[in-house]
Amino acid sequence: MNLKVNFLYNSPVVLSFFFISLFALFLSEITKGKSNNQFFSTYRDSVFHPLMYVRLITHIFGHDGWSHFRNNFVMILLTGPALEEKYGSINLLIMILINAILTGIIHNLLKRNRLLGASGVSFMFILLSSFVNIEQKSIPITLILIFIFYVIDEIKDLFSRKKDHVSHMGHLIGSVCGIVFGFYFLQYNSFDHLFDLIKNLFIS
Repeated sequence: MNLKVNFLYNSPVVLSFFFISLFALFLSEITKGKSNNQFFSTYRDSVFHPLMYVRLITHIFGHDGWSHFRNNFVMILLTGPALEEKYGSINLLIMILINAILTGIIHNLLKRNRLLGASGVSFMFILLSSFVNIEQKSIPITLILIFIFYVIDEIKDLFSRKKDHVSHMGHLIGSVCGIVFGFYFLQYNSFDHLFDLIKNLFIS
């Protein structure tokens, strides 16, 4: 009996995110972290340095090691395919990019250390997953429970004095993005409405 197995690239954005991050991790290992410092983390730099703007996005691909990578992508791979199926690949990609840029900018304005990793995206996915199969004018109970178990702890840890090298602020930004995007897509099917609003602000 012949067994034929076909591998399905079922979630292009999520899987591409995974493989790029895996490549970045491998590159970091063979360069002893130099590639992370140069390309896959964000930190304060000269506004005239072009890479500073690139790193506002690419910092989500960098990780400090296998454990850091695994912890983030277990949740991303669990929640991401369902989110990509519901919202579409382009919309999910835009969410990831907005989250990355916002996190990078706010971090660089408020912090002096470097930031890397996909934990902000992971938290965005966790909160956003609460909105799957939710209709308009509804507040999902799962969102409330996730807020209690995840977000409140992050707020508490953000203002605590302990140093654990975890970006609690990045987690909170990801959580806020997940909530905002979730409610936004209860009203609209794409980012076209948001882009039209932004365009009208600048034109008028």
